[in-house]
Amino acid sequence: MEISEKFEKYAALLREWNGRMNLVAPSTLSEIESRHFDDSAQLAEYIPHDASVIDLGSGAGFPGVVLAILGYNVTCTESVAKKTGFLMELKRELGLSNLTIFHGRVEDYLKKHRISADRQSPTVFTARAFAPLIKILDMVFPYKNRLFLLKGRQILDEIRTANAKYDFGYELFPSKTGDGFVAEIYDLRIC
Repeated sequence: MEISEKFEKYAALLREWNGRMNLVAPSTLSEIESRHFDDSAQLAEYIPHDASVIDLGSGAGFPGVVLAILGYNVTCTESVAKKTGFLMELKRELGLSNLTIFHGRVEDYLKKHRISADRQSPTVFTARAFAPLIKILDMVFPYKNRLFLLKGRQILDEIRTANAKYDFGYELFPSKTGDGFVAEIYDLRIC
C-alpha cells in the first residue's frame, strides 16, 4: 500500500471510530489532513530518520502513527484501552510492521524497557496534546533523550515553569500548520 493510500485509509478509520468514541474533536474531522496529518508529519523535518520514536500518550495516533507511515520505527504508548484498540486496528489495517503499541502508562513502558541516550540509533520522544512540559520532563528525565513536541502558543510559559526544576536546551520552530510550535528539548538536567 502506498503512503497516500495509508493516509486515506487512516482518515476513513478515524472517521468511523470517532463515531463510537471521542478520538478527535468532531469539528476537526473535515480537516484531518491539515489539522492532524500535516501537523504531525512536520516532525519528520527535525527527527533523524534512523531514530526510534517513543510517542507519549498517542491517543488517535498523532504524531506516532503518522511518523510510522513515513517510515520511522515508532512505539505508541496509550493508557486508555479503547484508544489502544484503535491504534491496534490502524497497525493491522495499514500494515505497519514498524509500529509497536504499548497499552499502559508511559512510566510503565519506560520502566519495562531500557532506553538509553547512548544507543547507536537515537531514541527520541514525541508528544502532541499530551501534558504540560513539566509533566513530560518528569516522566522522561532519567532517560535524557531528545524530545520533539507539538506545542501551542503557551510553550514559553511552560518552559519558564519547567526551568524552576530543570535546565535544558531548546529550540522552537514555528508550526507550519497553526500558531503553535515544534519544540525540540535536549541536554536535560536537574537545576
